[in-house]
Amino acid sequence: MDGVKRLIAWVQRTRAVRVFQRYSGQRGPILASGLAYQALFAIFAAIWAGFSIAGLVISGDQVLREQLISTIGGAVPGLIKTGPDSAGAIDPDVLLAAPAFSLTLVISLVGLLVTALGFLASLRDGIRVIFELPALTGNPVLLKVKDLVVGLGFAVVLVASAALSYFGTTATDTVLGWLGIGTDSVIGFVLTRVVTIGVMFALDAVTLVALYRVLSGVPIPFERLRGGAIIGAVALGVLKVLFSAAIIGGVGSNPLLKSFAVILGLLIFFNFVCQVILIGAAWVVVGLDDRGLVVDPVFLQKRILDARVLLADHGYASGRVLERRRGRLRIARD
Repeated sequence: MDGVKRLIAWVQRTRAVRVFQRYSGQRGPILASGLAYQALFAIFAAIWAGFSIAGLVISGDQVLREQLISTIGGAVPGLIKTGPDSAGAIDPDVLLAAPAFSLTLVISLVGLLVTALGFLASLRDGIRVIFELPALTGNPVLLKVKDLVVGLGFAVVLVASAALSYFGTTATDTVLGWLGIGTDSVIGFVLTRVVTIGVMFALDAVTLVALYRVLSGVPIPFERLRGGAIIGAVALGVLKVLFSAAIIGGVGSNPLLKSFAVILGLLIFFNFVCQVILIGAAWVVVGLDDRGLVVDPVFLQKRILDARVLLADHGYASGRVLERRRGRLRIARD
């Protein structure tokens, strides 16, 4: 019996268990569900506006167009059709055929600003909740500008990843040609797939770093941030593979759900993505706690003072226990 108790105690001390305790204790599943709805509306507005503008550049370049569509399809499985027989909520040919400058574009841009900025603001608050920090205060206009810059940065990273994937695939095909290996061979398929997965992993890792450090406004040291970003990027990669292979096919094969299978699948996908983002944040904050690092000393001081007042109101001492704990904590710096 003592052995079982020791085993349970050891399991509860593991970092993975403490991460999920932090995630669930801060209402992570509820936060992820709300974020998933916002992400669904924001991504549709972003795709419509993005393709309306990108059509001016990529409509005449078939290779670049196919690579961009493939990159988006890999980042969000089921969002866009990547081929004539593929499942997708959006037909890229319809988007590219729409006029670049029209009332529809204006409406989609307004919708993009409202939904995307709202999603980023909610995501920032959700990450800060996992860190047990209050909502970021300051000039609301500057906060929206910051969110807009972050959103534009994500768009640039997406386009850059499409370009890198294109050049990487082209270079791989060239090397295989020199070696006399066909691109349709097993080796060619594996190498091309490795390049694609590597680019998507880098995209996810950079995105998570930007979310945890820039969007949230939490000054996390990079060495503490790196692990959470890598684990989150790996989890997102696995999620995309499983989602493409199982969820879309399983929902689409159900005749009762077939009419809205893709939308339902996307909602499920975004729910999982938001959970991965918040669990990654919990991984980072647990690592900070293990090192005794404080990312917001001002807020910590306020919590200590509030606790001291509460103790005084209940007739306890002046909070020497809290003061000793405070002495063991160090401020997180770069």
